[in-house]
Amino acid sequence: MTDNSLEGLRQRYPDKFVSENRVFGQIHPGNRIFIGTGCGEPQYLVGSLIRYVQSHPKSFVDAELLQVWTLGITPYLDEKFKENFRHNFFFIGANTRETINKGIADYSPVFLWQVPELFRKKFIPIDVAFIQTSLPDEHGYFSLGISVDIVKSAVENASLVIAQVNSSMPRVLGETFIHAKDINFILPYHEPLLEFEFNVPDEISNRIGTYVAQIVQDGDTIQAGYGSLPNAVLCQLSDKKHLGVHTELLSDGIVALMKKGVIDNSKKELNRWKTVAAFCMGRKETYEFLHDNPAIEFRPVNYTNNPTVIARQKNMTAINSALEIDLSGQATAESIGRSFYSGIGGQADFMRGAILSQGGKTILVLQSTAKTGEVSRIVPFLSEGAKITLTSGDIHYVVTEYGIAYLHGKNLRERAMDLISIAHPRFRPWLIEAAKANNLIYRDQTFIRGIQGEYPEALETYRTTNKEFEILLRPVKISDEPPLKDFFYSLSDDSMYRRFVSTRTDMPHNRLQQFVAIDYTKEMIILATTNKDGKELILGMAQYLIDPRTNTAEVAFVVRDAYQNNGIGTELLSYITYIAKKNGLHGFTAALLMNNKHMLHLFERAGFNIEKKSGGGMYELKMSFRD
Repeated sequence: MTDNSLEGLRQRYPDKFVSENRVFGQIHPGNRIFIGTGCGEPQYLVGSLIRYVQSHPKSFVDAELLQVWTLGITPYLDEKFKENFRHNFFFIGANTRETINKGIADYSPVFLWQVPELFRKKFIPIDVAFIQTSLPDEHGYFSLGISVDIVKSAVENASLVIAQVNSSMPRVLGETFIHAKDINFILPYHEPLLEFEFNVPDEISNRIGTYVAQIVQDGDTIQAGYGSLPNAVLCQLSDKKHLGVHTELLSDGIVALMKKGVIDNSKKELNRWKTVAAFCMGRKETYEFLHDNPAIEFRPVNYTNNPTVIARQKNMTAINSALEIDLSGQATAESIGRSFYSGIGGQADFMRGAILSQGGKTILVLQSTAKTGEVSRIVPFLSEGAKITLTSGDIHYVVTEYGIAYLHGKNLRERAMDLISIAHPRFRPWLIEAAKANNLIYRDQTFIRGIQGEYPEALETYRTTNKEFEILLRPVKISDEPPLKDFFYSLSDDSMYRRFVSTRTDMPHNRLQQFVAIDYTKEMIILATTNKDGKELILGMAQYLIDPRTNTAEVAFVVRDAYQNNGIGTELLSYITYIAKKNGLHGFTAALLMNNKHMLHLFERAGFNIEKKSGGGMYELKMSFRD
């Protein structure tokens, strides 16, 4: 692919290589002019168009400029060109946000994968297409390079195609090629492509990415949406294996994982061994990696973003961000209240396709606050005027820097409590009260305010028992009431009696609250959990309650009957002892049925100095910690 190929075409198609004035003279009043997308925008063509209008002010008026979005300069939005141009976007970026909210430009909300069909059926007719291509190959084919998305369809449906041929544009493989005979005018102009660099991940972004990495599994096919957070998530997937990619946006983060061998596409159901995308926004190094790379294919959005195509990928995992989510699980990525911010784009396409995928997952990531911590992104109800990008049924996981909320299949009360538990601690009391007032949660829901009620995430740890059973040990959360209820009702009457020394076996809401809404400075409950069929299952719990008079704590624990004798109780006792010692306690006390020999042996093997008193069928144990 050289300039020689271009010169050969010049000789073969001299009528396609003409002056700019003749090219732009073909544009007429009222024409609809399509401009290539994002970093693939033909900057020189756009600048030349403006210069032509400036020198020929009456050449055409009322032209409509159509574009997904622009990262380049936007001179056509200047007030002095208002008689010449009206811009219509399918997505909203920083360069155009103000003009759209002021009514100076238009926004067309539409699922991106449906735009090519709107072009084909002439619901949105295109008279002129401004595109940017690579140099031609020896067969006369140009590649659309880093921007195929809706550009391919625009070329196929435009009456007049004008191409800026740029040696900086990589030759990207896939459904990217157009032949010289299908281009009306060719304007060679070589210039650097627009580059886009996401913000360097900060501590909050990295914490969110770490949580997402717990959800993404080896062999998953992933999509990461636009924004700093999805890109930061990619940085945390370096330890994964055999990931695949079927996405709209190909970013620097995806290319970095390809170079590390993390993404090899070996487990994909469709397009195996190929990273499939519709467009790229990144740095020059990323564009160079794309050039003639057989591991990468770009396709139009009516393929990449089509939910029925996405659904055919097994274990499809869609990762996207939002501006705001309410306690029912509705989210907006388009607007802040009544103010437009971005657009539908491809987010809904991928989230819905992933839900239909066998083993698919949808993950919504967002920082817990906005405006430097002054505003909660988790709210009781979406702000007035907010556009609902994702419905309550579109989201499996929500991830903030405070943890993971799994919403799929849960009722409104469970969703609200899960989302409150990952909101910023400053806003949790407000969310609790708002949820109570709107009957989203129990009116008598207990909540511990302040640092005493903040979930001590640092105490989460993984253990392997002496029976080779892997478990997660973690403190109880305020959102654990439903699974803890299931845990208690799974216990046999004998296990319940041994734990509570009572024949009472019911566990109503008011009783359960005592186990989930706790002051971590006065007591501790540690759960042993495992993942079963994609859902966290509580296997056992250990609890201590501090007696400030003696600086000791009463301790008790219980393990699900079906999982007893797997070393879970030993790990629970060992870990809660470690926490008690770390908090400066001197020891434990316990009331134990004399026939509960298994529990007694656990205490005796734990290395305590034990004083034992018996009476009434019970042992009263005083267990001092050894130095």
